[in-house]
Amino acid sequence: MTVDSQRLQGRLALVTGGASGIGAATARRLSGEGSHVIVADRDAEGAGKLAADIGGDAVVVDVADVAAVRAAVAHVEEAFGPVDVLVNNAGGDQAALFLDTDEAAWDAALALNLKSAIACTHAVFGAMVGRGGGAIVNVASEAGRVGMVGGAIYAAAKAGVIGLTKAVAREGARFTVRCNAVAPGPVDTPLLEGLRRDPLGARIRQGMIDATVLGRCGRPDEIAAAIAFLASDDASYVTGHTLAVSGGLSMW
Repeated sequence: MTVDSQRLQGRLALVTGGASGIGAATARRLSGEGSHVIVADRDAEGAGKLAADIGGDAVVVDVADVAAVRAAVAHVEEAFGPVDVLVNNAGGDQAALFLDTDEAAWDAALALNLKSAIACTHAVFGAMVGRGGGAIVNVASEAGRVGMVGGAIYAAAKAGVIGLTKAVAREGARFTVRCNAVAPGPVDTPLLEGLRRDPLGARIRQGMIDATVLGRCGRPDEIAAAIAFLASDDASYVTGHTLAVSGGLSMW
């Protein structure tokens, strides 16, 4: 997508889970608006290819590993400078009814969807506070606001992301560090497409689509547009907010 606005000109943006789906669309959008984008992902090939396409750079990191996150952020800061915009996008889930899950599944879902956002935010927050500015955008989910059949731990993790967003916004406000979130509904990504693989997942996928008043999946670029707004000075008076980008799945 060609974007005329250069409202993020000269800013360094770090996008986790940036090799595909919402993350890739966000990386392209932020780059189009003037950011130098660091694509962070476990998928080295995918991250490198996208970074080359947009004139950015890639870092390979498992964001569920706190030590790896700290090392990756330190590398980015040393090689490219301080992070001005952090987009905590990495996440994922596998459909399963709550009684069919176990502790290993709980730990994996919480690590990928919540602990990763905590770790990445913690790694950049001190420098943002020290510089007196920065923008953090977390990718939550409508599941964290309204619940989700077949995704209880995912929903719990995304609710945690919303809570984290509010707390960081309060702590960062006096340093002009803003923290917001987007709550997508069903979006046409590999994660949603993967739900088709089993009958439960297929039912969950269709149920989410049916719950939207627009009656369709969202596109990754539609979520990316909202993220870019929240990352920019156009949202300079917005912090601690969770913006539903969900086709009207919820209206509160």
